[in-house]
Amino acid sequence: MNTAVSSSSTPIAAGGTQPAGPHHGNALIKPGYDPRLTNEDLAPLKRQTWGQYNIFAFWMSDVHSVGGYITAGSLFALGLSSWQVLVALLVGIVIVQFFCNLVAKPSQVTGTPYPVICRASFGVLGANIPAIIRGLIAVAWYGIQTYLASGAFLLLALHFFPHLAPYADVAQHGFAGLSSLGWVAFMVMWVLQALVFWHGMEAIRKFIDWAGPAVYVVMAVLCGWLVWKAGWKNIDLNLGGVKFQGWDALPVMLSAIALVVSYFSGPMLNFGDFSRYGKSFDAVKKGNFWGLPVNFVFFSLLTVVTTAATLPVFGELITDPVHTVSKIDSTTAVVLGALTFMIATVGINIVANFVSPAFDFSNVAPQHISWRTGGMIAAVGSIFITPWNLYANPEVIHYTLDVLGSFIGPLFGILIADYYIVRRQQVDVDALYTMSKQGAYWYSKGYNPRAVWTMVPSALIPILCVIVPTLRPAANYAWFIGMGLGFVIYVALNRKN
Repeated sequence: MNTAVSSSSTPIAAGGTQPAGPHHGNALIKPGYDPRLTNEDLAPLKRQTWGQYNIFAFWMSDVHSVGGYITAGSLFALGLSSWQVLVALLVGIVIVQFFCNLVAKPSQVTGTPYPVICRASFGVLGANIPAIIRGLIAVAWYGIQTYLASGAFLLLALHFFPHLAPYADVAQHGFAGLSSLGWVAFMVMWVLQALVFWHGMEAIRKFIDWAGPAVYVVMAVLCGWLVWKAGWKNIDLNLGGVKFQGWDALPVMLSAIALVVSYFSGPMLNFGDFSRYGKSFDAVKKGNFWGLPVNFVFFSLLTVVTTAATLPVFGELITDPVHTVSKIDSTTAVVLGALTFMIATVGINIVANFVSPAFDFSNVAPQHISWRTGGMIAAVGSIFITPWNLYANPEVIHYTLDVLGSFIGPLFGILIADYYIVRRQQVDVDALYTMSKQGAYWYSKGYNPRAVWTMVPSALIPILCVIVPTLRPAANYAWFIGMGLGFVIYVALNRKN
């Protein structure tokens, strides 16, 4: 039985009547919901309160980070002209917007997070497969982003206490590949993020509502100051010089487009964790429009002008904003700049890499792992992977994240194919929370063999593109290959019946 759910209201029972079960905060838990599949964080929402500004602020927090800054700057160093990079950026981000709208709808309509909506395609127990894959990717990124943010803290500490410099030297005072002061900086950032997260989704919403705009203000001031110091006529926006002309530029532009989509592939996959809070699907779409094409292109322009201005001002091209701030001979500027990039990275880390594993790991054992516990598992795991060692070897990190990323495309393709093609946007919400063998999403022992079989070739082919040297040029398109295969194979397997 597949019962449609109204997108304009709170999730309603499969029979079309409001539940009589107990209400837990904002969770709608019915008497028939199985404890193995349900807790307050995973249950459908009673109230969906986020408007378009909250979604817009979510994307601002996701875009405005040290990683986002370096990514945007690196595209301009590919040897393309400025207008070609901007076209690639715009096309890439419009693709991201399109896919985010697709993935947002099932969660917004049902009020359920990403791992729960995956139960429709993978089965009520099989949904742990996509949940754990997404959770592991988030743990790796969480550690890396925390380490990047700790660089800004380190900068502040050494600015005010230069005598601590020996403790920032890993050779003199270090442990597990990180200096003593580096450990302090990393753990301070770790605790700050945990504090925001611990206060729940409402605290996260409030944090990202002001963090995104605050970063913009400081970045605009930094950009304005550098342009004033350099003089507009001395700024060349073609950062790496133009190497490609005419049709030769097309393959490079396509790579840039793929890079943009890949950069956002993680948050895009579990965007349902946030869109479920949207008042309406329309509000989510408007937030995506302002937060993605409009915000991302403006941020990229700001980034590139700032990066380009570092050459005439400091005599070198600096792509890392923390490094740029450290060069400014002003305590106020250093403090403001360092704090800004710390806040920016905390923002992206919470929205992209804390919320996701919180839901994902909670989904594995809802009665034992709450949303908070799930997030803390990811945070603790991020220390043990020693992200600074990962980050110190770009090849290792590239391989690790590319291999894990090869799973993101197929997971996305299966979710979209299941909701839009196989189910025609009909979801039985109650069946997502039952272990009954008669349940619509029980399949075979709680697993959908078609989704599992779809994953094998859909993930294997992108992985081969990453690890086989002759196929390496196709690795840039691993997400698209995996997503396309996942979509087509899943639809084909479901058409057989």
